[in-house]
Amino acid sequence: MEFPFDLAPVLGDRFCVVDQHLRPAGRPGGTVKREELEQQLRTVIDELGKASAKAQGLSTPVTSAARMESNRHVLYILRDTRCPRGAVLGFLKVGYKKLFLLERDGSHVEVEPLCVLDFYIHESQQRRGLGRELFREMLQRERVQPHKLAVDRPSEKLLGFLRKHFGLCDLIPQVNNFVIFEGFFSTRTAPARRPFPRPRPEEPIKPYSLSERHFLREEPEPPWPFNLGRGSPVRGSLRPFLVRRETPPGTPPGTPPGTETPPEPPPRRASSLGRVGR
Repeated sequence: MEFPFDLAPVLGDRFCVVDQHLRPAGRPGGTVKREELEQQLRTVIDELGKASAKAQGLSTPVTSAARMESNRHVLYILRDTRCPRGAVLGFLKVGYKKLFLLERDGSHVEVEPLCVLDFYIHESQQRRGLGRELFREMLQRERVQPHKLAVDRPSEKLLGFLRKHFGLCDLIPQVNNFVIFEGFFSTRTAPARRPFPRPRPEEPIKPYSLSERHFLREEPEPPWPFNLGRGSPVRGSLRPFLVRRETPPGTPPGTPPGTETPPEPPPRRASSLGRVGR
């Protein structure tokens, strides 16, 4: 696939790796500016996505510059360096995704494998080993084994490619349009079980300290009205129920209630009968 501009400043060497930042591989030189190289890279990615969607019979491309910016995917682009301006031979898009996958026994497992999301080799360059070369370059840079990959909606041609060049024959059916192969769970270890914490032994009840005992001690008190002896304080709870005593006149100020001197009785008058008898 050729373009009306030089691909060397845009893609660099034979293999170009593009992430979500969409940075051109080469440096601007001459009259070409950085903004122009970024726009040319966007054009290359959009055209590759359209060609891949057409080859797979998809109504909407799954690869575009806008999708690359909004996802943490990696695009491997293979370029032909023999042409004067260069030509794009194909691309491979991969990315990590969280998936719920089924094992052979039917159990669900939550994993985050590296997934093959889009793969395309130009029709005029197929059956020349270019797809295998591009795929191996990706495996080497990502440091992953072929049977550890998850493939999104693979076509029959892609399944035949993986079977022929990488020996991926036994499929494990999934319900989320992804395909994995035998050996995907070979190195998965069961999660370590946390031991249940041992119950703490019951601690003996600690006795109160001396200060707490002294604080909690309460002197016994006789019932009312026997608790109103001389010198005993009047409780706040009993104060409303006490009969207010009037202080006799002539009592010196400050005399406690109940200690007043009773008034002397009036002198008795002599009986009139006694006087008559005398």
